[in-house]
Amino acid sequence: MDIKPQWTAVLALVASNAFAVEAPIQSVTLYPGSATVERVVQVTPGMTQVEITGLLANFSTDTLRLQADPGIQVGQVVTRDQASADSRNPREAELEAKIQALQDQLTVIDADYKSAQLVQGYLERLGGGEGSRTGPSDPKALLGTLDAIRKGGSDALARMHEAEVRKRSLAKQLEALKSDLEKVQANSRQSRTMTVSVSAKQAGRLVLSYQVNRAGWKPLYRASLDSNASSIELERMAAISQKTGEDWSNVKLRLSTGQPSQTAYAPDPQPWLLTWRPPREQQEMIRYRYAPAPAPPPAPEAVTVASSRNIRPADDYVAPIVETQGNFTTEYEVPARVSLAADGREISVGLAKQNLAVKQLVRIAPRTSRDTAVLTVDAARPEGVWLPGQVQLRRDGSYVGALYWNPQDSERFTISFGRDPLVRVTVENRDAKAGQVGIFKQENQKRIADTYVVTSFHRQPIDILVLEPTPVSQDDKIAAKVALSPEANLRDWQQRRGLVGWERSLKPNETARFNVDYVIDYPKEGTVQGLP
Repeated sequence: MDIKPQWTAVLALVASNAFAVEAPIQSVTLYPGSATVERVVQVTPGMTQVEITGLLANFSTDTLRLQADPGIQVGQVVTRDQASADSRNPREAELEAKIQALQDQLTVIDADYKSAQLVQGYLERLGGGEGSRTGPSDPKALLGTLDAIRKGGSDALARMHEAEVRKRSLAKQLEALKSDLEKVQANSRQSRTMTVSVSAKQAGRLVLSYQVNRAGWKPLYRASLDSNASSIELERMAAISQKTGEDWSNVKLRLSTGQPSQTAYAPDPQPWLLTWRPPREQQEMIRYRYAPAPAPPPAPEAVTVASSRNIRPADDYVAPIVETQGNFTTEYEVPARVSLAADGREISVGLAKQNLAVKQLVRIAPRTSRDTAVLTVDAARPEGVWLPGQVQLRRDGSYVGALYWNPQDSERFTISFGRDPLVRVTVENRDAKAGQVGIFKQENQKRIADTYVVTSFHRQPIDILVLEPTPVSQDDKIAAKVALSPEANLRDWQQRRGLVGWERSLKPNETARFNVDYVIDYPKEGTVQGLP
Protein backbone atom coordinates (compact mmCIF):
# COMPACT_ATOMS: atom_id res chain seq x y z
CA MET A 1 0.00 0.00 0.00
CA ASP A 2 1.38 3.40 -1.00
CA ILE A 3 0.95 5.85 1.93
CA LYS A 4 3.01 8.65 0.43
CA PRO A 5 0.00 10.68 -0.87
CA GLN A 6 -1.71 10.45 2.54
CA TRP A 7 1.37 11.72 4.39
CA THR A 8 1.73 14.48 1.85
CA ALA A 9 -1.81 15.69 2.55
CA VAL A 10 -1.26 15.59 6.33
CA LEU A 11 2.03 17.50 6.08
CA ALA A 12 0.35 20.07 3.86
CA LEU A 13 -2.39 20.63 6.45
CA VAL A 14 0.17 21.00 9.27
CA ALA A 15 2.37 23.37 7.26
CA SER A 16 -0.53 25.66 6.41
CA ASN A 17 -2.20 25.54 9.88
CA ALA A 18 -5.35 24.16 8.20
CA PHE A 19 -7.84 22.12 10.19
CA ALA A 20 -10.67 19.89 8.93
CA VAL A 21 -13.66 20.25 11.25
CA GLU A 22 -17.36 19.46 11.36
CA ALA A 23 -19.35 22.57 12.26
CA PRO A 24 -22.39 21.43 14.29
CA ILE A 25 -25.75 23.17 13.85
CA GLN A 26 -26.21 25.58 16.75
CA SER A 27 -29.36 27.50 15.84
CA VAL A 28 -32.13 27.53 13.24
CA THR A 29 -34.54 30.28 12.18
CA LEU A 30 -37.71 28.78 10.72
CA TYR A 31 -39.70 30.63 8.06
CA PRO A 32 -42.86 29.58 6.20
CA GLY A 33 -41.44 26.86 3.95
CA SER A 34 -37.72 27.39 4.58
CA ALA A 35 -35.09 27.79 7.30
CA THR A 36 -31.80 29.54 7.99
CA VAL A 37 -29.27 27.13 9.48
CA GLU A 38 -26.35 28.44 11.56
CA ARG A 39 -23.22 26.41 12.19
CA VAL A 40 -20.34 27.43 14.46
CA VAL A 41 -16.62 26.71 14.13
CA GLN A 42 -14.16 27.46 16.94
CA VAL A 43 -11.03 29.22 15.66
CA THR A 44 -7.74 29.24 17.56
CA PRO A 45 -4.93 31.81 17.25
CA GLY A 46 -2.58 31.22 14.34
CA MET A 47 -5.05 29.36 12.15
CA THR A 48 -4.88 30.27 8.47
CA GLN A 49 -7.37 27.85 6.96
CA VAL A 50 -10.49 26.02 8.11
CA GLU A 51 -11.97 23.11 6.17
CA ILE A 52 -15.62 22.56 7.07
CA THR A 53 -16.80 19.05 6.19
CA GLY A 54 -20.05 17.13 6.51
CA LEU A 55 -22.27 19.70 4.79
CA LEU A 56 -25.13 18.67 2.52
CA ALA A 57 -25.09 20.12 -0.98
CA ASN A 58 -28.76 21.07 -0.74
CA PHE A 59 -28.43 24.82 -0.29
CA SER A 60 -27.59 27.64 -2.68
CA THR A 61 -24.20 29.22 -2.09
CA ASP A 62 -25.84 32.57 -2.90
CA THR A 63 -27.47 32.42 0.56
CA LEU A 64 -24.16 31.70 2.29
CA ARG A 65 -22.99 34.13 4.96
CA LEU A 66 -19.84 34.06 7.10
CA GLN A 67 -19.45 36.08 10.28
CA ALA A 68 -16.35 36.11 12.48
CA ASP A 69 -15.68 37.38 15.98
CA PRO A 70 -13.35 40.36 16.47
CA GLY A 71 -9.70 39.48 15.81
CA ILE A 72 -10.57 37.02 13.03
CA GLN A 73 -10.51 38.02 9.37
CA VAL A 74 -12.15 35.92 6.67
CA GLY A 75 -10.57 35.61 3.27
CA GLN A 76 -11.13 33.32 0.31
CA VAL A 77 -13.91 30.71 0.44
CA VAL A 78 -13.70 27.61 -1.77
CA THR A 79 -16.66 25.23 -2.09
CA ARG A 80 -16.28 21.65 -3.33
CA ASP A 81 -19.13 19.18 -3.86
CA GLN A 82 -18.60 15.44 -3.85
CA ALA A 83 -20.83 12.69 -5.19
CA SER A 84 -22.18 10.16 -2.74
CA ALA A 85 -19.82 7.52 -4.13
CA ASP A 86 -16.89 9.68 -2.99
CA SER A 87 -18.33 10.56 0.40
CA ARG A 88 -19.91 7.56 2.08
CA ASN A 89 -22.50 8.29 4.76
CA PRO A 90 -21.71 6.00 7.75
CA ARG A 91 -25.38 5.79 8.75
CA GLU A 92 -26.35 4.86 5.17
CA ALA A 93 -23.68 2.14 5.04
CA GLU A 94 -24.85 0.75 8.41
CA LEU A 95 -28.48 0.58 7.26
CA GLU A 96 -27.51 -1.07 3.95
CA ALA A 97 -25.51 -3.71 5.84
CA LYS A 98 -28.46 -4.47 8.12
CA ILE A 99 -30.82 -4.69 5.15
CA GLN A 100 -28.48 -7.12 3.38
CA ALA A 101 -28.21 -9.29 6.52
CA LEU A 102 -32.01 -9.48 6.82
CA GLN A 103 -32.36 -10.32 3.15
CA ASP A 104 -29.82 -13.16 3.62
CA GLN A 105 -31.85 -14.49 6.56
CA LEU A 106 -35.02 -14.37 4.47
CA THR A 107 -33.24 -16.36 1.75
CA VAL A 108 -32.32 -19.08 4.27
CA ILE A 109 -35.89 -19.17 5.58
CA ASP A 110 -37.25 -19.51 2.03
CA ALA A 111 -34.90 -22.43 1.39
CA ASP A 112 -35.99 -24.15 4.63
CA TYR A 113 -39.65 -23.55 3.75
CA LYS A 114 -39.21 -25.07 0.27
CA SER A 115 -37.42 -28.14 1.69
CA ALA A 116 -40.29 -28.64 4.15
CA GLN A 117 -42.72 -28.34 1.23
CA LEU A 118 -40.81 -31.07 -0.64
CA VAL A 119 -41.00 -33.39 2.39
CA GLN A 120 -44.70 -32.67 2.84
CA GLY A 121 -45.40 -33.33 -0.85
CA TYR A 122 -43.50 -36.60 -0.80
CA LEU A 123 -45.33 -37.79 2.31
CA GLU A 124 -48.69 -36.92 0.76
CA ARG A 125 -47.85 -38.96 -2.33
CA LEU A 126 -46.55 -41.80 -0.16
CA GLY A 127 -49.66 -41.86 2.03
CA GLY A 128 -52.42 -41.47 -0.54
CA GLY A 129 -51.00 -41.43 -4.02
CA GLU A 130 -48.63 -43.61 -6.02
CA GLY A 131 -46.75 -44.75 -2.96
CA SER A 132 -49.84 -46.46 -1.56
CA ARG A 133 -49.78 -49.08 -4.29
CA THR A 134 -46.23 -50.20 -3.46
CA GLY A 135 -46.48 -49.90 0.30
CA PRO A 136 -45.79 -52.76 2.71
CA SER A 137 -48.40 -55.54 2.93
CA ASP A 138 -47.48 -56.52 6.49
CA PRO A 139 -49.91 -54.80 8.95
CA LYS A 140 -47.12 -53.99 11.45
CA ALA A 141 -44.93 -52.56 8.75
CA LEU A 142 -47.91 -50.60 7.43
CA LEU A 143 -48.59 -49.14 10.90
CA GLY A 144 -44.92 -48.14 11.18
CA THR A 145 -45.05 -46.52 7.77
CA LEU A 146 -48.23 -44.60 8.68
CA ASP A 147 -46.69 -43.45 11.97
CA ALA A 148 -43.56 -42.25 10.14
CA ILE A 149 -45.73 -40.38 7.62
CA ARG A 150 -47.72 -38.77 10.46
CA LYS A 151 -44.62 -37.63 12.37
CA GLY A 152 -42.82 -36.52 9.24
CA GLY A 153 -45.85 -34.57 8.02
CA SER A 154 -46.30 -32.93 11.43
CA ASP A 155 -42.63 -31.92 11.54
CA ALA A 156 -42.78 -30.55 7.99
CA LEU A 157 -45.92 -28.50 8.71
CA ALA A 158 -44.39 -27.17 11.96
CA ARG A 159 -41.25 -26.10 10.08
CA MET A 160 -43.35 -24.39 7.42
CA HIS A 161 -45.40 -22.52 10.06
CA GLU A 162 -42.26 -21.49 11.96
CA ALA A 163 -40.71 -20.26 8.72
CA GLU A 164 -43.78 -18.14 7.97
CA VAL A 165 -43.74 -16.58 11.47
CA ARG A 166 -40.02 -15.75 11.25
CA LYS A 167 -40.48 -14.37 7.77
CA ARG A 168 -43.28 -12.03 8.87
CA SER A 169 -41.14 -10.68 11.72
CA LEU A 170 -38.09 -10.16 9.48
CA ALA A 171 -40.24 -8.56 6.77
CA LYS A 172 -41.43 -5.89 9.24
CA GLN A 173 -37.84 -5.19 10.32
CA LEU A 174 -36.76 -5.01 6.69
CA GLU A 175 -39.53 -2.55 5.84
CA ALA A 176 -38.56 -0.31 8.77
CA LEU A 177 -34.88 -0.35 7.78
CA LYS A 178 -35.70 0.50 4.16
CA SER A 179 -37.82 3.42 5.37
CA ASP A 180 -34.91 4.66 7.52
CA LEU A 181 -32.55 4.30 4.57
CA GLU A 182 -34.85 6.38 2.36
CA LYS A 183 -34.88 9.11 5.00
CA VAL A 184 -31.08 9.11 5.23
CA GLN A 185 -30.70 9.18 1.46
CA ALA A 186 -33.20 12.05 1.01
CA ASN A 187 -31.42 15.18 -0.17
CA SER A 188 -28.01 13.65 0.56
CA ARG A 189 -26.88 12.57 -2.86
CA GLN A 190 -23.98 15.00 -2.59
CA SER A 191 -21.89 16.34 0.25
CA ARG A 192 -20.18 19.69 0.39
CA THR A 193 -16.85 20.80 1.81
CA MET A 194 -15.97 24.46 2.36
CA THR A 195 -12.42 25.70 2.77
CA VAL A 196 -12.22 29.13 4.42
CA SER A 197 -9.02 31.18 4.61
CA VAL A 198 -8.74 33.00 7.93
CA SER A 199 -6.31 35.20 9.79
CA ALA A 200 -6.81 34.53 13.50
CA LYS A 201 -4.99 36.81 15.95
CA GLN A 202 -7.08 35.53 18.84
CA ALA A 203 -9.53 32.75 19.61
CA GLY A 204 -13.13 33.15 18.54
CA ARG A 205 -16.01 31.80 16.52
CA LEU A 206 -16.72 31.56 12.83
CA VAL A 207 -20.49 31.46 12.16
CA LEU A 208 -21.67 29.92 8.90
CA SER A 209 -25.32 30.44 7.89
CA TYR A 210 -27.29 29.45 4.78
CA GLN A 211 -30.86 28.96 3.58
CA VAL A 212 -32.53 25.54 3.07
CA ASN A 213 -36.01 24.57 1.91
CA ARG A 214 -38.48 21.87 3.04
CA ALA A 215 -39.02 23.19 6.56
CA GLY A 216 -41.64 25.37 8.18
CA TRP A 217 -43.95 26.16 11.07
CA LYS A 218 -47.49 27.25 11.84
CA PRO A 219 -49.03 28.80 14.97
CA LEU A 220 -51.04 26.82 17.50
CA TYR A 221 -52.83 27.94 20.64
CA ARG A 222 -54.14 26.29 23.77
CA ALA A 223 -56.90 28.08 25.68
CA SER A 224 -57.82 26.71 29.13
CA LEU A 225 -60.92 28.24 30.76
CA ASP A 226 -61.46 28.37 34.51
CA SER A 227 -65.18 29.08 34.62
CA ASN A 228 -65.22 29.71 38.39
CA ALA A 229 -62.53 32.39 38.15
CA SER A 230 -63.68 33.70 34.73
CA SER A 231 -60.11 33.56 33.45
CA ILE A 232 -58.28 31.91 30.59
CA GLU A 233 -54.72 30.65 30.36
CA LEU A 234 -53.76 31.35 26.77
CA GLU A 235 -50.68 29.47 25.58
CA ARG A 236 -48.94 30.38 22.35
CA MET A 237 -47.46 27.35 20.59
CA ALA A 238 -46.07 26.34 17.20
CA ALA A 239 -46.14 23.17 15.09
CA ILE A 240 -42.80 22.62 13.36
CA SER A 241 -41.41 20.03 10.95
CA GLN A 242 -38.56 19.67 8.50
CA LYS A 243 -37.26 17.33 5.83
CA THR A 244 -34.04 19.08 4.89
CA GLY A 245 -31.96 15.90 4.90
CA GLU A 246 -30.19 16.32 8.26
CA ASP A 247 -31.44 16.12 11.82
CA TRP A 248 -31.44 19.14 14.12
CA SER A 249 -30.12 18.07 17.50
CA ASN A 250 -30.48 20.32 20.55
CA VAL A 251 -30.58 23.54 18.53
CA LYS A 252 -31.68 27.03 19.49
CA LEU A 253 -34.84 27.75 17.49
CA ARG A 254 -36.41 31.00 16.32
CA LEU A 255 -39.68 31.29 14.41
CA SER A 256 -40.22 34.09 11.91
CA THR A 257 -43.15 35.23 9.77
CA GLY A 258 -40.74 36.62 7.15
CA GLN A 259 -40.59 35.37 3.58
CA PRO A 260 -36.89 35.28 2.57
CA SER A 261 -37.64 33.00 -0.39
CA GLN A 262 -39.84 35.61 -2.08
CA THR A 263 -38.43 37.93 -4.71
CA ALA A 264 -36.70 41.07 -3.45
CA TYR A 265 -37.14 43.08 -6.64
CA ALA A 266 -39.00 46.37 -6.32
CA PRO A 267 -41.82 47.13 -8.80
CA ASP A 268 -40.53 48.91 -11.88
CA PRO A 269 -43.40 50.47 -13.85
CA GLN A 270 -42.79 51.36 -17.48
CA PRO A 271 -43.79 54.73 -19.04
CA TRP A 272 -47.30 55.00 -20.46
CA LEU A 273 -46.77 56.40 -23.95
CA LEU A 274 -49.55 57.51 -26.32
CA THR A 275 -48.74 57.72 -30.06
CA TRP A 276 -50.92 59.23 -32.79
CA ARG A 277 -50.67 57.95 -36.36
CA PRO A 278 -51.77 59.86 -39.50
CA PRO A 279 -54.74 58.43 -41.50
CA ARG A 280 -52.63 56.92 -44.32
CA GLU A 281 -50.38 55.08 -41.93
CA GLN A 282 -53.45 53.96 -40.00
CA GLN A 283 -54.99 52.46 -43.17
CA GLU A 284 -51.80 50.56 -43.88
CA MET A 285 -51.87 49.20 -40.37
CA ILE A 286 -55.47 48.06 -40.87
CA ARG A 287 -54.61 46.26 -44.12
CA TYR A 288 -51.67 44.60 -42.44
CA ARG A 289 -53.82 43.59 -39.48
CA TYR A 290 -56.42 41.85 -41.64
CA ALA A 291 -53.96 40.23 -44.06
CA PRO A 292 -54.15 36.42 -44.26
CA ALA A 293 -52.20 34.78 -41.53
CA PRO A 294 -49.13 32.81 -42.57
CA ALA A 295 -49.32 29.05 -42.56
CA PRO A 296 -48.50 27.57 -39.16
CA PRO A 297 -45.10 25.91 -38.79
CA PRO A 298 -45.00 22.13 -38.93
CA ALA A 299 -45.76 20.36 -35.70
CA PRO A 300 -42.66 19.43 -33.72
CA GLU A 301 -41.57 15.83 -33.64
CA ALA A 302 -41.83 13.56 -30.64
CA VAL A 303 -41.35 15.25 -27.31
CA THR A 304 -37.84 15.60 -26.07
CA VAL A 305 -38.64 17.12 -22.67
CA ALA A 306 -41.04 15.47 -20.24
CA SER A 307 -43.98 17.52 -19.06
CA SER A 308 -43.64 18.82 -15.51
CA ARG A 309 -47.06 17.34 -14.84
CA ASN A 310 -45.61 13.85 -15.26
CA ILE A 311 -42.64 14.44 -12.95
CA ARG A 312 -43.46 12.92 -9.58
CA PRO A 313 -42.08 14.63 -6.48
CA ALA A 314 -39.66 12.81 -4.26
CA ASP A 315 -42.36 12.53 -1.56
CA ASP A 316 -45.58 14.15 -0.45
CA TYR A 317 -44.07 16.29 2.33
CA VAL A 318 -45.54 19.78 2.60
CA ALA A 319 -43.96 22.21 5.06
CA PRO A 320 -46.28 23.97 7.53
CA ILE A 321 -47.16 27.49 6.37
CA VAL A 322 -47.96 30.57 8.45
CA GLU A 323 -51.01 32.53 7.25
CA THR A 324 -50.23 36.23 7.57
CA GLN A 325 -52.42 39.17 6.65
CA GLY A 326 -49.97 42.03 6.45
CA ASN A 327 -46.44 43.05 5.60
CA PHE A 328 -45.10 42.83 9.14
CA THR A 329 -42.40 40.39 10.19
CA THR A 330 -42.41 38.94 13.68
CA GLU A 331 -39.97 36.59 15.37
CA TYR A 332 -40.62 34.29 18.32
CA GLU A 333 -37.91 32.75 20.47
CA VAL A 334 -38.46 29.14 21.56
CA PRO A 335 -37.42 29.08 25.25
CA ALA A 336 -35.98 25.54 25.32
CA ARG A 337 -33.60 23.92 22.85
CA VAL A 338 -35.23 21.64 20.27
CA SER A 339 -34.33 18.35 18.59
CA LEU A 340 -36.17 17.61 15.35
CA ALA A 341 -35.54 14.66 13.02
CA ALA A 342 -35.47 15.20 9.27
CA ASP A 343 -38.31 12.78 8.60
CA GLY A 344 -41.19 15.25 8.22
CA ARG A 345 -42.78 14.45 11.58
CA GLU A 346 -44.61 17.39 13.15
CA ILE A 347 -43.98 18.36 16.76
CA SER A 348 -45.30 21.24 18.84
CA VAL A 349 -43.22 23.62 20.96
CA GLY A 350 -44.38 26.09 23.58
CA LEU A 351 -43.59 29.78 23.22
CA ALA A 352 -45.32 31.75 25.99
CA LYS A 353 -48.29 31.77 28.39
CA GLN A 354 -50.49 34.53 29.76
CA ASN A 355 -53.70 34.82 31.79
CA LEU A 356 -56.70 36.84 30.65
CA ALA A 357 -59.73 37.95 32.64
CA VAL A 358 -62.77 37.19 30.48
CA LYS A 359 -66.50 37.74 30.41
CA GLN A 360 -68.48 34.51 30.04
CA LEU A 361 -71.58 34.58 27.89
CA VAL A 362 -73.87 31.73 26.82
CA ARG A 363 -74.76 32.48 23.19
CA ILE A 364 -78.10 31.23 21.85
CA ALA A 365 -79.43 31.57 18.29
CA PRO A 366 -82.72 29.59 18.15
CA ARG A 367 -83.54 30.40 14.53
CA THR A 368 -80.14 29.16 13.39
CA SER A 369 -79.67 26.28 15.85
CA ARG A 370 -82.92 25.58 17.67
CA ASP A 371 -81.75 23.87 20.86
CA THR A 372 -78.05 24.76 21.14
CA ALA A 373 -76.50 26.99 23.81
CA VAL A 374 -72.76 27.62 23.46
CA LEU A 375 -70.47 29.04 26.12
CA THR A 376 -68.35 31.92 24.79
CA VAL A 377 -65.74 34.16 26.38
CA ASP A 378 -64.90 37.73 25.52
CA ALA A 379 -61.91 39.86 26.48
CA ALA A 380 -59.74 42.67 25.18
CA ARG A 381 -57.31 41.29 22.65
CA PRO A 382 -53.86 40.84 24.22
CA GLU A 383 -51.02 42.98 22.95
CA GLY A 384 -48.62 41.73 20.30
CA VAL A 385 -48.95 40.01 16.96
CA TRP A 386 -51.45 37.15 16.90
CA LEU A 387 -51.49 34.97 13.80
CA PRO A 388 -54.39 32.79 12.61
CA GLY A 389 -54.14 29.22 13.83
CA GLN A 390 -55.78 26.22 15.45
CA VAL A 391 -56.88 26.56 19.10
CA GLN A 392 -57.14 23.58 21.43
CA LEU A 393 -59.90 24.22 23.98
CA ARG A 394 -60.11 23.01 27.58
CA ARG A 395 -62.88 23.96 30.01
CA ASP A 396 -62.36 23.33 33.71
CA GLY A 397 -59.70 20.71 32.95
CA SER A 398 -61.67 18.82 30.27
CA TYR A 399 -60.88 18.87 26.57
CA VAL A 400 -63.87 20.22 24.62
CA GLY A 401 -62.52 20.41 21.06
CA ALA A 402 -60.62 22.67 18.70
CA LEU A 403 -61.41 25.45 16.29
CA TYR A 404 -59.70 27.79 13.85
CA TRP A 405 -59.13 31.26 15.28
CA ASN A 406 -58.44 34.29 13.12
CA PRO A 407 -57.60 37.23 15.40
CA GLN A 408 -57.93 39.66 12.47
CA ASP A 409 -61.68 39.01 12.30
CA SER A 410 -62.38 41.01 15.46
CA GLU A 411 -60.80 43.70 17.59
CA ARG A 412 -61.56 41.62 20.69
CA PHE A 413 -60.59 38.17 21.87
CA THR A 414 -63.72 36.03 21.42
CA ILE A 415 -63.72 32.20 21.47
CA SER A 416 -66.44 29.62 22.02
CA PHE A 417 -65.97 26.66 24.39
CA GLY A 418 -68.60 24.26 23.20
CA ARG A 419 -72.17 23.49 24.24
CA ASP A 420 -73.45 24.34 27.70
CA PRO A 421 -75.47 21.28 28.83
CA LEU A 422 -76.97 23.17 31.79
CA VAL A 423 -78.89 25.60 29.58
CA ARG A 424 -82.05 24.32 27.87
CA VAL A 425 -83.53 26.03 24.81
CA THR A 426 -86.94 25.28 23.32
CA VAL A 427 -88.94 26.94 20.54
CA GLU A 428 -92.72 27.35 20.72
CA ASN A 429 -94.46 28.12 17.42
CA ARG A 430 -97.38 30.35 18.43
CA ASP A 431 -98.74 31.16 15.00
CA ALA A 432 -97.59 30.66 11.43
CA LYS A 433 -99.88 31.56 8.56
CA ALA A 434 -99.52 32.18 4.84
CA GLY A 435 -102.16 33.30 2.35
CA GLN A 436 -103.66 36.16 0.34
CA VAL A 437 -105.01 39.42 1.78
CA GLY A 438 -106.79 42.43 0.27
CA ILE A 439 -109.70 42.53 -2.16
CA PHE A 440 -108.12 44.74 -4.80
CA LYS A 441 -104.37 44.39 -4.28
CA GLN A 442 -104.45 40.61 -3.93
CA GLU A 443 -101.17 40.57 -1.96
CA ASN A 444 -99.59 37.60 -0.29
CA GLN A 445 -98.89 37.66 3.41
CA LYS A 446 -96.81 35.47 5.71
CA ARG A 447 -96.87 35.62 9.50
CA ILE A 448 -94.32 34.02 11.82
CA ALA A 449 -94.78 34.04 15.59
CA ASP A 450 -92.39 32.15 17.87
CA THR A 451 -91.44 32.10 21.53
CA TYR A 452 -87.93 31.16 22.63
CA VAL A 453 -87.82 29.59 26.11
CA VAL A 454 -84.44 29.56 27.86
CA THR A 455 -83.93 27.82 31.23
CA SER A 456 -80.73 27.80 33.30
CA PHE A 457 -79.89 24.83 35.54
CA HIS A 458 -76.63 26.33 36.78
CA ARG A 459 -76.05 26.74 40.51
CA GLN A 460 -74.88 30.31 40.02
CA PRO A 461 -76.13 33.20 37.90
CA ILE A 462 -75.08 33.22 34.25
CA ASP A 463 -75.17 35.79 31.44
CA ILE A 464 -76.89 34.84 28.19
CA LEU A 465 -77.07 36.43 24.75
CA VAL A 466 -80.03 35.48 22.54
CA LEU A 467 -79.50 36.47 18.89
CA GLU A 468 -82.27 36.76 16.30
CA PRO A 469 -82.09 37.75 12.60
CA THR A 470 -85.17 39.88 11.89
CA PRO A 471 -86.53 40.26 8.32
CA VAL A 472 -85.19 43.31 6.45
CA SER A 473 -86.91 44.46 3.24
CA GLN A 474 -84.68 45.57 0.39
CA ASP A 475 -87.56 46.38 -1.96
CA ASP A 476 -90.44 48.88 -1.75
CA LYS A 477 -92.90 46.12 -2.73
CA ILE A 478 -92.06 44.07 0.38
CA ALA A 479 -93.24 45.25 3.80
CA ALA A 480 -91.94 43.60 6.95
CA LYS A 481 -93.42 44.38 10.37
CA VAL A 482 -91.40 43.30 13.40
CA ALA A 483 -92.71 43.01 16.97
CA LEU A 484 -90.40 41.86 19.79
CA SER A 485 -91.29 41.23 23.42
CA PRO A 486 -89.35 42.19 25.40
CA GLU A 487 -87.63 44.80 23.24
CA ALA A 488 -84.14 43.80 22.16
CA ASN A 489 -81.34 45.73 23.85
CA LEU A 490 -78.89 45.10 20.99
CA ARG A 491 -79.50 46.34 17.45
CA ASP A 492 -77.45 45.51 14.35
CA TRP A 493 -75.18 43.29 16.45
CA GLN A 494 -71.55 43.49 15.24
CA GLN A 495 -72.68 45.84 12.45
CA ARG A 496 -74.86 43.10 10.93
CA ARG A 497 -78.03 44.56 9.52
CA GLY A 498 -81.25 43.37 11.18
CA LEU A 499 -79.48 41.15 13.72
CA VAL A 500 -80.88 41.91 17.18
CA GLY A 501 -80.11 40.45 20.57
CA TRP A 502 -81.19 40.17 24.17
CA GLU A 503 -78.39 40.21 26.74
CA ARG A 504 -79.41 39.49 30.32
CA SER A 505 -78.61 37.44 33.42
CA LEU A 506 -80.39 34.29 34.55
CA LYS A 507 -80.55 33.15 38.14
CA PRO A 508 -80.31 29.44 39.03
CA ASN A 509 -83.37 27.54 37.68
CA GLU A 510 -84.77 30.73 36.13
CA THR A 511 -86.65 30.66 32.81
CA ALA A 512 -86.80 33.54 30.34
CA ARG A 513 -89.17 33.90 27.37
CA PHE A 514 -88.54 35.93 24.22
CA ASN A 515 -91.41 36.54 21.77
CA VAL A 516 -90.92 37.38 18.08
CA ASP A 517 -93.74 38.26 15.68
CA TYR A 518 -93.21 38.99 11.97
CA VAL A 519 -95.75 39.94 9.30
CA ILE A 520 -94.42 40.05 5.72
CA ASP A 521 -96.56 41.42 2.85
CA TYR A 522 -95.46 41.00 -0.76
CA PRO A 523 -97.03 41.05 -4.26
CA LYS A 524 -98.83 38.03 -5.61
CA GLU A 525 -96.76 38.08 -8.79
CA GLY A 526 -93.09 37.22 -8.65
CA THR A 527 -91.09 35.51 -5.95
CA VAL A 528 -89.48 36.66 -2.72
CA GLN A 529 -86.10 35.33 -1.80
CA GLY A 530 -85.42 34.72 1.88
CA LEU A 531 -88.85 33.55 2.99
CA PRO A 532 -88.73 30.54 5.35
